[in-house]
Amino acid sequence: MSEARKVLVIGGGAAGNAVTVLLRRAGLTVDLVEARDDWNATAGSGITLQGNALRVLRELGVWEQVEASGFGFGSVGITAPDGTVLHAQDDLRTGGDDLPATVGMQRPRLQRILIDAVRASGATVRLGTTAEILGQDADGVSVRLSDGTEHHYDLVVAADGLGSSTRAAIGITDKPEPTGMAIWRVAAPRPAGVTRTDLAYGGPAYIAGYCPTSETTLYAYVVEANRDRASIPPESYADEMRRLASSYGGHWPEITEHITDPAKVNYTWFDRLLVEGSWHRGCVVLVGDAAHCCPPTLAQGAALSLEDAWVLAQMLTGSDAWDDALFQAYHERRIARVRPVVEASVQIGQWQLDGVRDADVPGLMGRTMTMLRELP
Repeated sequence: MSEARKVLVIGGGAAGNAVTVLLRRAGLTVDLVEARDDWNATAGSGITLQGNALRVLRELGVWEQVEASGFGFGSVGITAPDGTVLHAQDDLRTGGDDLPATVGMQRPRLQRILIDAVRASGATVRLGTTAEILGQDADGVSVRLSDGTEHHYDLVVAADGLGSSTRAAIGITDKPEPTGMAIWRVAAPRPAGVTRTDLAYGGPAYIAGYCPTSETTLYAYVVEANRDRASIPPESYADEMRRLASSYGGHWPEITEHITDPAKVNYTWFDRLLVEGSWHRGCVVLVGDAAHCCPPTLAQGAALSLEDAWVLAQMLTGSDAWDDALFQAYHERRIARVRPVVEASVQIGQWQLDGVRDADVPGLMGRTMTMLRELP
């Protein structure tokens, strides 16, 4: 394959950063553009990375930093709202037996690790920059950047997230749909007894949970029915989350006393997206949240995005023909894996919305995670 090939990656999140590193390692010329001036390096509270995500991070060469920065654990607990542990089970090691089942870490720390990997790869990075597809021909894609410059690429990888403008620009009309739930998230000090994720179903919220993210930190979350965002002033975020969390027992009272700063509380609706048709038009191809997004009920959003990047990079660097057949094969390979995760993630939330008391949440989680043990 010619090393002269030039790729534009639009979006510097998990998928965009990962595919950039992998393509640069193969000797391709890669430009990455990111709309945020700060490369989205400070947003977010925490992230749960299961084994299949860790497997890709190891391929990127950043596993040692992730391991040192996060908190690894191997089980999950189901509790009553008062904190009583009702059930605990070992997590499946979906990345293989030589990786932890799960690592929790601070989301900004993971982004910084990936940013450093992109910088070290030698890719050209333009921050505070967006891209407009001007047209495609037999030789590739013409692009105008928001800095006024025009470029020509052999391939454009659209990693610009759930609201992807690139997806719409190339004529893919699928849009994210709210599932009816919303999540409150906050970072807080880790109580000494929190050494895994525990989830409470029921109480004033549908789900209340937490995940350790380092020796000293965790992130906590509560899930309720979504509300009109205009009805929740940002200055009330801490009060709203604390109100919901204050009814939970166990470690929650210690966590709740730190929910005081509204600027540190994040409120987000759950969305669902799965582009069923082809994930490409010509030489523009979607990865990550631009192609699919699921509620975080299985903690697989970042993992699926990282897998997309890994699979696409493998296919691109292993073929001389970047054509419809290759991109269709990429879509078929990925959608067979992504669809059951999206459907299971949505189903777990729907059971809560519908008040199904005998829902087999552990069983559905187990079946879905077992599938993820296979290579993507």
